[in-house]
Amino acid sequence: RDFRPDAAILDIGLPVMDGYELAGRLTSDLSERPKLVAVTGYGQQSDRDKSAAAGFDVHLVKPVQMKQVLDALRG
Repeated sequence: RDFRPDAAILDIGLPVMDGYELAGRLTSDLSERPKLVAVTGYGQQSDRDKSAAAGFDVHLVKPVQMKQVLDALRG
């Protein structure tokens, strides 16, 4: 809880706790909400809608280029 990231780049398909749950915990546990970037192999509109509903600011589909990540963090 002492860690205060400006941004978090999260994979959606994580084992045990997926990216959606982790995003929810980050947004509820931290006093200042970090920018959330989803990196995933799921690219359908329903997947994008689900990540937006979970609090992600950006949804990137793998394979991700470094320029995409940097643009997401800057934007």
